[in-house]
Amino acid sequence: MANSMPDNAIAFSRFAFMILVCIRGLISGQIRYSIPEEMEIGAIVGNIAEDLRLNVPQLSDRKFRLTSDDGGQYIKVNLDNGILTVRERIDRELLCGQATMCTIPFEIILENPLAVYRGEVEILDVNDNSPTFRDSSITLQMSEAITLGVHFPLESAEDPDIGINTVAAYTISSNEYFSVKAQKTEYGVLNCELLLEKPLDRELQPDIQLVLQATDGGIPQRSGTAQILITVVDVNDNPPVFDHKVYKSSLREDALKGSLVLIVKANDLDEGLNAEITYSFSKLASPRVLELFNLDPQKGEIRVEGHLDYEETNSYSLNVQAVDHGSPAMTGHSKVLIKINDVNDNAPEVKVTSVASKILENAPPGTLISLLNVFDRDSGENGQFHCDIPKNIPFRLRKSSNNHYELITSEPLDREAVTEYKIHLVARDLGSPSLTTNKTIEVVISDVNDNAPQFGASSYNIYVMENNSPGSSIFAVTARDRDMDQNSYVSYSFLENLIQDFPVSSYLSINSMNGTIYALHSFDYEELKNFQIHVQARDAGVPPLSCSCTVNVIILDQNDNVPVIVSPSSESGSAAVQILPQSAGQGYLVTKIMATDADSGQNARLSYHMVKATHPSLFNVGPKSGEIRTARNILASDTTTQSLFILVKDNGQPSLSSTVTLYITVLENITENVTEAGNLMSNSEYFTNLNIFLIIIFGCTSILFLLIIILLISVKCKQNSSTSQGYNSSSCCRDSNCTLHRRSAMEATLRYPGTGRTVRMADAQHYSVCLSPESAKSDFLFLKPCSAPPFDAQC
Repeated sequence: MANSMPDNAIAFSRFAFMILVCIRGLISGQIRYSIPEEMEIGAIVGNIAEDLRLNVPQLSDRKFRLTSDDGGQYIKVNLDNGILTVRERIDRELLCGQATMCTIPFEIILENPLAVYRGEVEILDVNDNSPTFRDSSITLQMSEAITLGVHFPLESAEDPDIGINTVAAYTISSNEYFSVKAQKTEYGVLNCELLLEKPLDRELQPDIQLVLQATDGGIPQRSGTAQILITVVDVNDNPPVFDHKVYKSSLREDALKGSLVLIVKANDLDEGLNAEITYSFSKLASPRVLELFNLDPQKGEIRVEGHLDYEETNSYSLNVQAVDHGSPAMTGHSKVLIKINDVNDNAPEVKVTSVASKILENAPPGTLISLLNVFDRDSGENGQFHCDIPKNIPFRLRKSSNNHYELITSEPLDREAVTEYKIHLVARDLGSPSLTTNKTIEVVISDVNDNAPQFGASSYNIYVMENNSPGSSIFAVTARDRDMDQNSYVSYSFLENLIQDFPVSSYLSINSMNGTIYALHSFDYEELKNFQIHVQARDAGVPPLSCSCTVNVIILDQNDNVPVIVSPSSESGSAAVQILPQSAGQGYLVTKIMATDADSGQNARLSYHMVKATHPSLFNVGPKSGEIRTARNILASDTTTQSLFILVKDNGQPSLSSTVTLYITVLENITENVTEAGNLMSNSEYFTNLNIFLIIIFGCTSILFLLIIILLISVKCKQNSSTSQGYNSSSCCRDSNCTLHRRSAMEATLRYPGTGRTVRMADAQHYSVCLSPESAKSDFLFLKPCSAPPFDAQC
């Protein structure tokens, strides 16, 4: 072995084989080196950085990694200079046995960007082993009567080296009786035999000692020897002779124990005990042969004894002998060659070199995921195979070289659709029956920020009751992001927006983490009824993605305003005095209470109620119109001064209300009106000085206005009588030219300048209006009350 080699021989071998180191270059992504075995640790194999055309700093930057298919750590790369060196001493015979080609495959993986190269180091044989014989001494017995030309098979020498370095020749020490003959078998093994060239004579030389030498063809040449001790015996001059010098048979590797291989047969020309034969394996048979096969000594049947394995050895050479029972015993020799036929008993083997256990979902089609090395130890069709993966996944297999496959992406990936793939690889050979191997490759899809946050709706309507508590939450928006980790972290903010010329941040705030919206102050429905804001959701990806939604904030009215009594005006809850003629009949309109409420809806729906009265049976109040009318005729027994306590309330919850007190004076005639009014004015209990002055001014103005109207009407009538023909001068209108108009004494809707408030009046008092034919030329209208005549009545 290598340890027993002379130093000068090792040095010479290294020198001889170092010149064989070569690089075939980068061919289809594969690098090949050739080195002799037994190189020292640290010996240079090649410069892999130069061969890959890489700068040395790139090896570290791109995370250079070297892996070996067989797991052995025989070579390594120095990242400082890119030199590939020997890590451990390599013994070719230990690594590859008798294989013709011995290589150490390896893979080179570079990341950022990902690149994969395959390479192999061919280990060249060095003549570091000498031929050896299993037995250092070989003992033979030969009859002196044996005929010339008889061949005696000898044990072959073994040499773990291959090619010219293995056994090449046999020689025998000088003698006058025997020569040696070497012959190669069809399996490439060099066998040797002794050839008798001169008759033996026991009386002259009973024992013969020879030295058998086996030499290889290496440089320097190495050899091994064995002693041959030949004993010459007398009598029994006919040895057994086999039917065939060489027997051949074939056998399936799955043959059961006890299966018959073949039957050997030998004949002996002698008689009696000299013709009785016993069969056995010769001492040249290897221990492995004795484990696998059994020879029946009487019948010559060779049967299977152990488990055969074509992948271990595909042929066997058995040396058998037939020994008679003579004295001395004579032996006949033959050879049995057994060919082992392959059976599909090995499923394909799949080895996965994981390159990227995680891959970004935006990886383009063709991105490398894993490298696969698939092989089958069988031969022929049994060793051929197909590899498949499911068709409904975005991956495919691409054959890169012999028995090597690449798992690559075939379609765009989407982590949100599938986060992880378990790719089931099936390797199926072509044997019969076919054998399969299943391998699962897990690929995790890494997230890329390719999804913007999404709100549940594009717009939201939220309702907030006015007079809300400042700082309270009024709503929460939520956006979902289908990405994960940082790409799914969503923050919320308001987009620029103005509410009544103020930024939205002066009204609301939003929690950037959970989207909760808070009111910064209390809303007033009477000032602001609704507004609109825009909320943005933004993720934390790079670059960030965002979306927005619209939030319509609707302020709900709360009953927080009491009704305001507009007419009649009052001071300290008391209204101006109302005058009622004693002749007023039932249903006479005394006055109308008008009130307004700043709220809306039910909160502004007002109703009128008489809470207290001097004579409750005398007056009633319209609950919706606020009109105060007489409920009956006025009696002489009724007091002349009536007080009414009126309540105006809204329909809110809880209801709010206002009150007013009215004083009504019942007078018999105009004079009485003035007198009693004077008495009432003199009564400081009912009137103040200001009220007296106002009544006087109002009375004077009314009288003056009435006189002017009467004067203008008289003038107008005179003009009409002088200019119109066929008209009655004593009448202001004719039946044919009188048009009846029904108009409300007050508009159905009352507007109060300066307040912006509007009050609708129900059950308004109606009047009939008569217009002259020339009224279009006049700015004045003559009005007179009409007691609801039929629609087609004339004035």
